[in-house]
Amino acid sequence: MSLDPTAACPLPPGIVAQQPLTALAPMQDVTDLAFMRVLSHYGAPDFFFTEFFRVHAQSRPEKHILRSIDENVTGRPVFAQLIGEDIPHLLRTVRELLQHPVAGIDLNLGCPAPKVYKKNVGGGLLRDPARVDDILAALREAVPGLLTVKMRLGFDDTTPFAAILESIKHHRVDLLSVHGRTVKEMYRSEVHYDFIARAVASAHCPVLANGNITSAAKAREVVQNTGAAGVMIGRHAIRNPWIFSQCRAVFSGHTPAPVTLADVREYVERLYTTTRHPDFPERAHVNKMKKYLNFVGQGVDPEGRFLHDMRRTSTEAELFAACDQHLLSNPDTIFAQEPYPGVIARPNCETPTECTLDEVTA
Repeated sequence: MSLDPTAACPLPPGIVAQQPLTALAPMQDVTDLAFMRVLSHYGAPDFFFTEFFRVHAQSRPEKHILRSIDENVTGRPVFAQLIGEDIPHLLRTVRELLQHPVAGIDLNLGCPAPKVYKKNVGGGLLRDPARVDDILAALREAVPGLLTVKMRLGFDDTTPFAAILESIKHHRVDLLSVHGRTVKEMYRSEVHYDFIARAVASAHCPVLANGNITSAAKAREVVQNTGAAGVMIGRHAIRNPWIFSQCRAVFSGHTPAPVTLADVREYVERLYTTTRHPDFPERAHVNKMKKYLNFVGQGVDPEGRFLHDMRRTSTEAELFAACDQHLLSNPDTIFAQEPYPGVIARPNCETPTECTLDEVTA
């Protein structure tokens, strides 16, 4: 019997056999070694993906990103993500990364940041399907194991989607993660899950659905409606680090244990301690924490009072005083599984009366 030339290689097994897969989406300046460790304490995803390694003529794999591979103690596979368009340098970087215990090589075809796509990398490559095809051909030849792709639906519109799916199939990509928006839609629009379903029908490899997976219940709904092999979750794993264990419970037909505001307070302290570096000034570390807490605050109170007070802190003492006020005054209050409607994960604007949803990009 001849082998199907478009068939994908087997993926590492998930934590629970026969369940939909879960993955932590790669997020620059977030999904580092420290965050992976914190997340695994509350329930790791099946797969991790690194921040992207920038690839160009002068690049070398960033040491702090390599740490998330080499020092991984979560017990879960870590895929190394690349962003670039220069084929010789992509291949050079692949050779370097294959000297580390990577689960596979992932190509970023979706980053919507203007400073990225203006260099014709990430989401910018979606404007040139022929170039994407050349890159995938070269990577497939160079990667003996798992080759994966994370993409959006297109740049300005979805015109390139079908051609790139054909390249995904032709070059035997082993796992495809699809964020159901175009690059220009950023994070503002509704997610086009119907396009993810189209990818599932045509890709000939497992597909992870990505985009606005806000809760375990939403993950189950999206998997059922798209036929995806699982979900990739980004910002909502920052807000709710229990989300992957909650997904496993829901996929098994169980109700997840409730999370209280006291639990959230413990998460904040663990995150602060684990991400702290002795050479990092206190003010800078507090500001880094506030970026995480912009998302956490979406589940604390429906008026955005926690976000308002937290964003105006500048020292460790002030930050934890705000946390204690809002998280420990009524510690048994249930942390919302879904973000409160209208509570904005964006600095200096807590509700739509202060900024419009069209301005939200994170």
